[in-house]
Amino acid sequence: MSRWIERCCRGIEALIAAALAVMVVLVFGNVVLRYGFNSGITVSEEVSRWLFIWMTFLGAVVALKEHGHLGVDMVVQKLPALGKKVCLAVGHVVMLYIVWLLFQGSVAQARINWDVTAPVTGASMAIVYASGVVFSVLAGLILALDLLRLLTGRIAESDLVMVQESEEAVQLQQILGAKGDAQGARR
Repeated sequence: MSRWIERCCRGIEALIAAALAVMVVLVFGNVVLRYGFNSGITVSEEVSRWLFIWMTFLGAVVALKEHGHLGVDMVVQKLPALGKKVCLAVGHVVMLYIVWLLFQGSVAQARINWDVTAPVTGASMAIVYASGVVFSVLAGLILALDLLRLLTGRIAESDLVMVQESEEAVQLQQILGAKGDAQGARR
């Protein structure tokens, strides 16, 4: 199952890259056409906005899978292994509940907006809310699998803290770890 999730995340990353490329072409093309030729791409703003929404939700799925979201872990790191496991389980149960609420709300909004058309493209506005449905399904799957790994004991103690304190702290640890490895190799 984890291989399938890994492949799915690689596909999502490709979709994000493609969406970003389309956004760049639309926005840049629109700017050039407006200032250079006094015309424009009418669907540019609407499609770019939708692509940005989808990129945000899909990127959050990839970040969740890679445990890349920032968090505060100074209390959890000081707990014994059992305390870390309890905190991780409680955190995952709470996140699963929040993802369930997001799923319900996104489905309700998609149903409400199914017949509402976008002003320029004429496409259904449910497309916007479908991003929340896709995110909540994929995030729920990832969270449930992480929780299952925890409950079956297939998670290492080093993986019990699944957040990063800050990007700077991670970079500092990598630098200090590299220096420590180099000093150990010299001895």
